[in-house]
Amino acid sequence: MTSFGVDRLLAEPALQHRLAGRRVALLAHPASVLADLSHSLDALAAVPGLQLTAALGPQHGLRGDKQDNMVESPDYCDPRRGIPVFSLYGEVRRPSAAMLDSFDVLLVDLQDLGCRIYTFLTTLRYVLEAAAAHGKAVWVLDRPNPAGRPVEGLALRSGWESFVGAGRVPMRHGLTLGEAGHWFVRELKLTVEYEVVRMAGWAPDAAPGYGWPLGERSWVNPSPNAASLPMARCYAGTVLLEGTTLSEGRGTTRPLELFGAPDLDAEALLAAMRRVAPDWLAGCRLRPCWFEPTFHKHAGRLCAGLQIHVDDPAYDHHGFRPWRLVAAAFKALRQLRPDYPLWRDFPYEYERDRLAIDLINGGPGLREWVDDPAAAAGDLDALARRDEQAWRAEVAELLLYR
Repeated sequence: MTSFGVDRLLAEPALQHRLAGRRVALLAHPASVLADLSHSLDALAAVPGLQLTAALGPQHGLRGDKQDNMVESPDYCDPRRGIPVFSLYGEVRRPSAAMLDSFDVLLVDLQDLGCRIYTFLTTLRYVLEAAAAHGKAVWVLDRPNPAGRPVEGLALRSGWESFVGAGRVPMRHGLTLGEAGHWFVRELKLTVEYEVVRMAGWAPDAAPGYGWPLGERSWVNPSPNAASLPMARCYAGTVLLEGTTLSEGRGTTRPLELFGAPDLDAEALLAAMRRVAPDWLAGCRLRPCWFEPTFHKHAGRLCAGLQIHVDDPAYDHHGFRPWRLVAAAFKALRQLRPDYPLWRDFPYEYERDRLAIDLINGGPGLREWVDDPAAAAGDLDALARRDEQAWRAEVAELLLYR
């Protein structure tokens, strides 16, 4: 059985003793739950002698009630405990002086998805920087990376840092949030009291979950559209669709597992993807499908597209490469319809001067490859392989679970 960081903190008096006499805050969201599905905030509030003085929520809020991106959460007072609940996706993204004044130790209990663009990674960087500047401690109560250890995608290029790009990290980074915190501390040369309360029994390469303890723990959405383990597996590729005019399935029951548009020929697209890079489609099943989003892009319109299936025996955890798969879809569409208005020009995470696809991918490299008729699959593959190999070597000594 896998014990998460919060499980160990609740079970081990020695860990609790180290928090004695210190004001404690919790950064959490709806997936911050125990095996019995009770919330970490409730469990920690019940620990005798633990002085819980505040809570904080990331994007989508402590309660996860904000459906879409760029929908902010307000601060409020927890009615049961009488403590402030501060939003790190409201008036500020970084902890304010008032927030920092409310605690001595910040416990971070966030279920992450193992993808650079998922903003909990950036929030961790911001709280570490604030803690270092103000003499606060940060403890990550570690949780699994449901996407497991595979690494994929281009690393973020210098100058492309943003709220969806916390640093020079590949799209799929293969780390737990606790391990990523160690990388930030080292990379940013932070002097901070940082600790990871490690999991016990986590086996990231073990079937059938390959990162998620399938059969042991219920899946709770860490954000409204992170609806399943298959979504977490696909996300490092399907998140790219947010920068395009194609629907990523928001407004359906399978968000970020399928994609399409009203004017798409799914069968022709799939055939073209196989011509572009057949190896990039490995490890999953691709099914032509129809869907009609109830909100978001193409709401109320019938879309043709593809669903990525990664929940049956055909799934190959180490062979599945979602970032390349979606890149192949873009390239195939560009070859089929060179004038297709693929790139969506709109404010993305409050950025208005850079294209969303470039912001998401951490630079213009992917878009330029798609739009270059002379660029072949091997060209992008060579760039990505270089970044992936460098990242694996860079973080090897930071891995806490082997």
